[in-house]
Amino acid sequence: MPRISRKLALTDNELDELMMSSWNMRIATIGMNNRINLTPMWFGWVNGKVYFTGRGQKIVNLRRNPSTTLLVDKNERFPELVGAMFQGVARVLETAEEEAADPDLEQARMLIGAKYAGGHGETDATPRRNDSTATGDTNRWVVFTPDRLVSWDNPKIAALRAVRGQTS
Repeated sequence: MPRISRKLALTDNELDELMMSSWNMRIATIGMNNRINLTPMWFGWVNGKVYFTGRGQKIVNLRRNPSTTLLVDKNERFPELVGAMFQGVARVLETAEEEAADPDLEQARMLIGAKYAGGHGETDATPRRNDSTATGDTNRWVVFTPDRLVSWDNPKIAALRAVRGQTS
């Protein structure tokens, strides 16, 4: 399979803009019998890590196998697609003490609270801190640290073709 040209990769600033402005990510975890569980989730982007709260099967799967893949993208038509796929390891913060020890969780709480103010796209909602914390058996904060990134910015294709004199 051909690789995505590095010329199409997002710059650090473009990646930050995508991660700060995108509403959903998709997380793939490995469940029982090696079945993939793919779920859209809200998230925060802090210092190159992804933070989210989850419950249920995602948390069970991540405890069993912390290797995961995240996808954040926007647009639907191929010439407009922009996205980033991350592979790495997710760490479930099991206790309030682990939450307090994480150096970036407080910033993630504030960013997520502002990003999803009100939770359902309300434009008049007041941003607030996300106060979620470890409860029950599976309601937890998760911090994902990527070790591999593949990104693409398909609008750059037209610019590359123009430089090469290919207007098609």
